Amino acid sequence: MTGPGAGDPDANTAGTDGASDAEHAAMHRALLLAETVRGATGPNPAVGAVILDTHGELVGEGATEPAGGAHAEIVALRAAGDAARGATAAVTLEPCAHTGRTGPCADALIAAGVGRVVYAVDDPNPEAAGGAGKLRAAGVEVVSGVEEFAAASGALRPWLHAVRAGRPFVTWKFASSMDGRAAAADYTSRWISSVESRADVHALRATVDAIVVGSETVLTDDPQLTVRIGDVPADRQPLRVVLDRRHRIDAFGGQLRVLDSAAQTLVLDTAAPRFALKALFDRGIRHVLLEGGPTLAGAFVEARCVDAVVAYVAPVLLGDGPAALIDAGIGTLADALRLDLESVTRLGDDVKLVARPRWTEELSSDNG
Repeated sequence: MTGPGAGDPDANTAGTDGASDAEHAAMHRALLLAETVRGATGPNPAVGAVILDTHGELVGEGATEPAGGAHAEIVALRAAGDAARGATAAVTLEPCAHTGRTGPCADALIAAGVGRVVYAVDDPNPEAAGGAGKLRAAGVEVVSGVEEFAAASGALRPWLHAVRAGRPFVTWKFASSMDGRAAAADYTSRWISSVESRADVHALRATVDAIVVGSETVLTDDPQLTVRIGDVPADRQPLRVVLDRRHRIDAFGGQLRVLDSAAQTLVLDTAAPRFALKALFDRGIRHVLLEGGPTLAGAFVEARCVDAVVAYVAPVLLGDGPAALIDAGIGTLADALRLDLESVTRLGDDVKLVARPRWTEELSSDNG
């Protein structure tokens, strides 16, 4: 990447947010880097960082490593080396100011001699916030809010929600026929969706910290709930979580695939969504994929604990069988949960719909 940088102020045309074209381009690159580690950094946020030297050249970049590893800024500074002195850092999240498993990123940027930092989103975590103030106090020029919407709706979205709400971000995924059936009348459901949709589900699983189902799904479908690339298991597997308040799976010992050694499994003695989510949050889980049946999905919807919906709709009519959603506390049309459609994608013969429940706007407004 080339273009105007911190050392070329005459050519550094600033936009309305105070960032130059080159800095916006660097932020776009940082956003892409953050996407490459989505789901692999919990409980830390998926962050991207880019270093531009005094001539506007990209001299370092990085993304958050798995928990215990380096944050994005540290990875980018290591790559930049001495070229970081006087440079500009573009980061998708405000550099942290606290010491956890690693030291404060704000201190590392100051020690490297970075002259300017542009970042997208303020850190809502009170334990880590304050990096911008520390940088300014050390004489570093700071610009915030650069590509803020793109960052907040991208790889950072689940983590930001989890920190603000005190519970994991929940994505409810389901597959159904065009007439809204999750299975046929005999409860067969395994091949409703296309090969392309099933591959997409594995890609979706790879972006989350945990997959949640109820005991009914485990006993009916015997799913393994792992991430596979083709037929090969992925290196990183989300935690498998089974809500089993009646201890129904105990009698099966190791016979069920969800209890095999392919990934870790947690069985929670509850059917209460908020209790389960709080327990998962306390374990460092920030993004949950809800793959349970229609009754469990209904409980999560009724508790207002669904933050995104991903539906795979197959061009088939079943006529009878369980609906995709049951007992969601919706009695009349006035009670209906309204969704804002975010994307529509063709996958083989299927259509993938991604939507956001409108109550998520209330959380965003309540928390700034």
